Amino acid sequence: MSTNHLNMRRYFYTLGLLTSLLLWMSACKSLNETTKNKEENKQEETDKGVEDAGQWQMGETIKGKIPMDDNLRYGVLPNGMTYYVRKNSKPENFAELRLAVNAGSILEDDSQQGLAHFVEHMAFNGTKNFPKQKLIDFLEGEGVKFGAHLNAYTSFDETVYMLRVPTNKAEAFDKGLLIMEDWASNVTMETVEIEKERGVVIEEWRTRLGAGERMRQKYFPIMFKGSHYANRLPIGKREILEEFQPNVLRKFYSDWYRPDLMAIIAVGDFDPEAVEAKIKRSFGEIPAKDFTKERKYFEVPDHKETLIATAVDKEATSNLIQLIYKHPKGNIDKVTDFRERLQYRLFNGMISDRLNELRERENPPFIGAGSYYSGITRTKDSYTCYARVDNGKWLDGLKALVQENQRVLQHGFVKTELERRKDEMLTQIRKQYNERDKTPSRSLASEYIRHYLSKEPVPGIEKELDLYENLLPTISLSEVNGLAKEWITEENLVILAIGVEDKNAPMPADEVIEEAYKSALTEQVKPYEDKVVTAPLMPNKPAKNAAKVLEENKTEEFGITEWYLSNGVRIVLKPTEFKNDEILMQATSSGGASLYNDNQHMSAFYSSQVVANSGLGEFDKILLEKYLSDKVASVTPYVGLYEEGMRGSCAPNDLETMLQMTHMYFKSPRKDEKAFKSMIARNKARYKNLLARPEYYFFDEAQKVMSQNHPRSGFPTEEKLNQIDYENAHRFYSERFADGADFTFLFVGNFSLSKIKPLLLQYLGSLPNKKTAESWKDVGIEPPPGNVDKTFYKGTEPKSLVQMHFTGEISPDLDEYHRMQSMVDVLKIMLRESMREDQGGVYGVRVRANAVRIPKNRYSITISFQCAPENTKELISTAMKDIRTLKEEGPSDKNMEKIKEIQRKDREVGMKENRYWLNKLLYYYKHNMIPGDISREADRIEALDAKAVQTAARRYLNRSNYAELKLLPEQQK
Repeated sequence: MSTNHLNMRRYFYTLGLLTSLLLWMSACKSLNETTKNKEENKQEETDKGVEDAGQWQMGETIKGKIPMDDNLRYGVLPNGMTYYVRKNSKPENFAELRLAVNAGSILEDDSQQGLAHFVEHMAFNGTKNFPKQKLIDFLEGEGVKFGAHLNAYTSFDETVYMLRVPTNKAEAFDKGLLIMEDWASNVTMETVEIEKERGVVIEEWRTRLGAGERMRQKYFPIMFKGSHYANRLPIGKREILEEFQPNVLRKFYSDWYRPDLMAIIAVGDFDPEAVEAKIKRSFGEIPAKDFTKERKYFEVPDHKETLIATAVDKEATSNLIQLIYKHPKGNIDKVTDFRERLQYRLFNGMISDRLNELRERENPPFIGAGSYYSGITRTKDSYTCYARVDNGKWLDGLKALVQENQRVLQHGFVKTELERRKDEMLTQIRKQYNERDKTPSRSLASEYIRHYLSKEPVPGIEKELDLYENLLPTISLSEVNGLAKEWITEENLVILAIGVEDKNAPMPADEVIEEAYKSALTEQVKPYEDKVVTAPLMPNKPAKNAAKVLEENKTEEFGITEWYLSNGVRIVLKPTEFKNDEILMQATSSGGASLYNDNQHMSAFYSSQVVANSGLGEFDKILLEKYLSDKVASVTPYVGLYEEGMRGSCAPNDLETMLQMTHMYFKSPRKDEKAFKSMIARNKARYKNLLARPEYYFFDEAQKVMSQNHPRSGFPTEEKLNQIDYENAHRFYSERFADGADFTFLFVGNFSLSKIKPLLLQYLGSLPNKKTAESWKDVGIEPPPGNVDKTFYKGTEPKSLVQMHFTGEISPDLDEYHRMQSMVDVLKIMLRESMREDQGGVYGVRVRANAVRIPKNRYSITISFQCAPENTKELISTAMKDIRTLKEEGPSDKNMEKIKEIQRKDREVGMKENRYWLNKLLYYYKHNMIPGDISREADRIEALDAKAVQTAARRYLNRSNYAELKLLPEQQK
């Protein structure tokens, strides 16, 4: 079901996002995705789907059960395993396979904490048919990328394995199914492999250490008071991970990896009848287990009193206040349930819009806020309101949240809000319907996972659109307003406040928070006034045919057309059928903030944000969002260091709206000083505490080292943000977008040249032509010469960060770029195998290459990883040893074939995606290259050999310009 309500993964996604990006990563990795409802009998579900499928007539009844997608093959094998098979041709020649196991860390006993997740790791370390590393070797040889196409996650209540395999090679697809079968029943769990993997899992545990985890240890026991969820985080306990006996791990696998708790999912470009037969034959042979243990579901107990959960930490980067109203778990199997969930979406959308309006005030009570209704565990839902606030402003955020809830309780929403939100939801679902034959297989596979684990309906987009169009008009304002009394309750409330430890702005005591909450409840609030502008976005449109096409060039091979207009604007067009309802736009021009002095840089760099936050024409930002709510169109101007431009996207029907916005951002940028002050206030609060987190501190210091302390490097401190001048920002923006003739516009998507042409001549052809022909200026950001070795100290947890930088000059030749990137791809595999698989010293190692032509032809290669402080030197030595091997011996034949096949597959998929083509054309035209050269990319892959990769390693992984940067805990200083 494409409009699924939030589950636990999204709950903690939001929580983590608000408390900082890295905190989100930590929370999301450890919690991942939990689901909604108890597992029902699978045979009953099968019978239900068959029974209802033939009775679907939305126009006649809304009382029946929601049927399953007619295109889905679904069933339960005699051994209890569920299967889903669906033909889908996006991307062509590939299939997405999933194994969903209805078991996670919640089922561990006290001696197994962390072992559900450990089992997931062992699935990649040897199975019956793929011993040791043969599984990854085989898949990488078929162009499958570890992490991107081959991955898994473990949560409280489930474990899910994910694999993308080619379908144009029967052997590769069949082996993909065999891998899933092995994961389900034939993971070997060899003792030697278990011992090797301990280090990897402990390093993953180490990645979670920090402010987020320390605060979570404080608020989880309160938030989930009396529940098993409070003490079963999937990552487990280090002492158990280090000391458990292998048989304890094998027992968890034996107990819970069984057919009645698993589903196999196959979605892709294949014959569904043949695939269904293969699944029945192969997975049906997995024996059912007679000694099955009961799959328990754990409650989150109710509580009459309000629970206050607070936590602060000196390394926290932001502050969060939440109101969490717990409610009984709700099911969604009938059309009436679906209608109720539409009401939920309407309610949360409208109150989130109101909170967003508060955010745009000159002195906003929070940096950001919103609400949602979601499942927080398999047995509990919640209505949650959240606000991210400045230091010491928890009570301000709390008051704002309570008052907006009270505003709905006392006065309700208004009709215009409801109708606007209905229109927006219909626009969204119709866009999905229009793309129904271009839906990515991974999206469908995710829906079937949710159906298996949480009984989320999968009616298919055709029936779902039917539900929306028939049910949304029947939902009354009084029904939606009535939800406030159901959701905003006195019982089962948790108030969560977490954030920065600041002696000048301390966390209020629990009783102060509770008293502030009660006080806010008693305040009378005014009804909401829904301000709208009824005027058209662009009252005075430019003349049609404001310009002419003076010159047309075509690259027939790729369907690319260039138009040079009489006002100097250059337009590049590539019509595609990759998506039915998508047109992407990019405009680019040289110059950017580089044309301004260092002391003007902040005003220039933020000038586009100042304008974008001001709205357009008569519409401030909020009014503009309301105007666009029933449209699929967006435009965002940007000013970078060496260029400026605009990014846009739209549905074909809203192309004119996107072009009107583009025209207005060029010719009539709106000024709104209150919006400017609000933006500055939010940015100051957002960046104020970032450097308290060791990771951010290290990234900031590394930027300074690698730019030799250039004044334009580093995170935006309050001092830097104070340099942004309102008038200068508008002046700089107007200068950067004063000359349309200095821009190249690129369009990729579903349009015809004949239909798009008059609109482009009208809105882009009327842009001014000042014939400035500006270019960028080198601002002098240079990497440090020679060898640099610096160690920084911050943080209290036992973990270190390492960055190894290789920099220098490179030829501006795409063949050379490709050889360097291919060398880096080989090195990634080598380092993963040596540092992770062999040594168990890291959870992951990243190798990144970058080559630029502006301002100079330079390259940089960065190796980065996190590890135990005591292993830092050894792991750096391991990386250097692999580099020497690559230089002296070259890459292995196996690794060469792996990277070439991965590149082939990436190109095959990318060539049928709009975003791929937009980025490709942007690069070519930005650097005045011939788009026909794109045809050479396939030849580059085939021509690549081991000698070229070895030569690239010798050329670019040299120590002539090398920086080694390390972050260690403070106690090691």
